[in-house]
Amino acid sequence: MLSRAAYQANAAITDHTHHCSNRFFKSNSISIPHRKSFVSTSVARTGPVLAVATNETKSKRFTYEPSLADRLRLGSMTDDGMSYKEKFIVRCYEVGINKTATVETIANLLQEVGCNHAQMVGFSTDGFATTHTMRKLHLIWVTARLYIEIYKYPAWSDVIEIETWCQSEGRIGTRRDWILRDCATGDVIGRATSKWIMMNQDTRRLQKVADEVRDELSTYFPKELRLAFPEENNGSLKKIAKLEDPAEYSKLGLVPRRADLDMNQHVNNVTYIGWVLESMPQEIIDTHELETITIDYRRECQHDDVVDSLTSYEPIEDAASLEIGGAANGSATAPKDLNKSFLHLLRLSSDGLEINRCRTEWRKKPSRI
Repeated sequence: MLSRAAYQANAAITDHTHHCSNRFFKSNSISIPHRKSFVSTSVARTGPVLAVATNETKSKRFTYEPSLADRLRLGSMTDDGMSYKEKFIVRCYEVGINKTATVETIANLLQEVGCNHAQMVGFSTDGFATTHTMRKLHLIWVTARLYIEIYKYPAWSDVIEIETWCQSEGRIGTRRDWILRDCATGDVIGRATSKWIMMNQDTRRLQKVADEVRDELSTYFPKELRLAFPEENNGSLKKIAKLEDPAEYSKLGLVPRRADLDMNQHVNNVTYIGWVLESMPQEIIDTHELETITIDYRRECQHDDVVDSLTSYEPIEDAASLEIGGAANGSATAPKDLNKSFLHLLRLSSDGLEINRCRTEWRKKPSRI
């Protein structure tokens, strides 16, 4: 895949400012003849590339013509080249019973914009965001943790803009952060962060990020540390305790569908979120909406695995600090009318091995007109 930074200046749909609502409608007012003229124009670019084929050299000169998807996609690199922004319309099939986008929709869009960012800067086009050296060494990225915090869920036909960027995370991985904005108001409606570690595709063992790989990546990292959650002691840092049996709620015998498999023939990361929510108590689903979700990925799930989803209210460690009617609550667990945090566990039905741990927080559903 080729670097497309130079191409960005020629695409009208990629002019991003904070007034993204006006930009969105302007970008869709391009006439059909204009688009035809644009499509027929070959844009030649030369420079260093991160080659898709492992036997290509990084100093190869090339001629590049943007694809149809490139021209229609409402995304571009920011002016400094350190992050990527893309706009999305919420479709009718992406909303749930609350008539707003589901958390699975949000997670899928985060994954989409991350993959598009990787391709935009010249990484592989197969969806795995691998560099030239990674492909040569049969290395891939796997998700270690995903944390999503939603302040307001977009509804059907709302337009949102998602900004994403990557940077180093220790010696064995990287992190990717996201900011979600409502294009109509410019308000931040959500934030997310994730940790990714490197695995050998053949041995399935974790591996440190080699200096050569880090050099390929660091070109596109912000020069100074930038975090979607800069606050001290923010929710993305909270460890998830293991949920022990007996769980208060459970959904047993979940089986991956063919549609749940990703391009690597493993269960897609977003599918796990759906499985976690399957064991949530119905009374919470009816009256609350998900505010935050943290998921730690611990084991790969194959297409023939059978999964159990377990859920319990999260014990409150400092319950004595909670006051009810002015009196301290000395219970080790907060009353269920106050505590809307849950611990979750996905495990293999066959042997009980952990697939992932999860923690969710819920808030009362807002009244809607």
